[in-house]
Amino acid sequence: MKENLWQQGLDLMLYGMGTVFVFLTLLVICTILMSTLLRRFLGEEPEPVVARVDTASAESVSPKTLAVIQAAIHAHRAKHQK
Repeated sequence: MKENLWQQGLDLMLYGMGTVFVFLTLLVICTILMSTLLRRFLGEEPEPVVARVDTASAESVSPKTLAVIQAAIHAHRAKHQK
């Protein structure tokens, strides 16, 4: 009886693993097929749009604001200097 249980367990394990293997294989094949079809019908992928960030130039910042920023940076560095 023990051999019968071992045989049934082995059969069930192989059946389950085979089912999972077949399912995953079909899933990969379907995914590849869909990707190929979409590339064929939709054409090439558009180039990604790069957002340009307008940075403020030194000319657009007033001299007073620039002096305040420089003083704050200098004070911070002097305070945290080792």
